[in-house]
Amino acid sequence: MEVSEEEILHIANLARLKLKKEEIPEYIKNLQDILNFANVVNEAPIEGLNTAIGAIDNYNIFRKDEVKIFEDNKALLENAPEQEDNMFKIPKVI
Repeated sequence: MEVSEEEILHIANLARLKLKKEEIPEYIKNLQDILNFANVVNEAPIEGLNTAIGAIDNYNIFRKDEVKIFEDNKALLENAPEQEDNMFKIPKVI
């Protein structure tokens, strides 16, 4: 597929680009290279290939939500700028 100057100007208009007359041949060349590569990819042999979504089949793996007792609350609360009732005190968010 060959790209015309009119098509480049139309695409530039859609993208709100202001092209100078001397820039148009370079844009034509770049878009033509992109389209040629897309054709190469489209013509790649795919017979016998399995459909794959990711590299591994493990997805949406969640760990069980368990409550664990933290033994050293005093050491943990030493990092708190403010504390109240053995908990971090934070500003109210509305």
